[in-house]
Amino acid sequence: MIDPTRTFAQRCTAQMRYASPLGTLLLARTAEGLAGAWFENQKHHPAPIDAPERDDDALLRRAARELEAYFDGADDDFDVPLDLHGTPFQRAVWRELLKLERGATCSYGDIAERLGSPSAGRAVGAAVGRNPVSIIVPCHRVVGSDGSLTGYAGGLERKTALLRLESKHAADADRLQPKKREQH
Repeated sequence: MIDPTRTFAQRCTAQMRYASPLGTLLLARTAEGLAGAWFENQKHHPAPIDAPERDDDALLRRAARELEAYFDGADDDFDVPLDLHGTPFQRAVWRELLKLERGATCSYGDIAERLGSPSAGRAVGAAVGRNPVSIIVPCHRVVGSDGSLTGYAGGLERKTALLRLESKHAADADRLQPKKREQH
């Protein structure tokens, strides 16, 4: 079986660090797109990547700008190209994560259902935990079946902060929407 992390390490072409409000993120790319965004000391953080640090890399700078806009409350979705390395099941889970709207949450079981494998909640949890692109692939939006905040590879404090940020901006956006006139 091919180790997706090893494949990634061999294909990585550039990396840079982005100072987010929640801590430094290591951004890494391949020729195809953004392949990693990990907080320092995050679980499943890759071993040191043997690729040049490139603060001038256009794709990495684009990812950093989109992350900055996200933290500033912009409601634009991320559109930086992604190159997600994982097993076919992991990639299927990550594709489901990309469908989650900002400010919304779902459970591991919900994702398992969407994938047609209702009993695969634990496997979904393992795949969510291995998500290589924090925030952009929004694994922080996955909660326990009872709505409780469960594990997050970047730490529960960060998960809580991301969900608060998204709910605050969703509430702000709702307040800024023009009121619809009632039709009589």
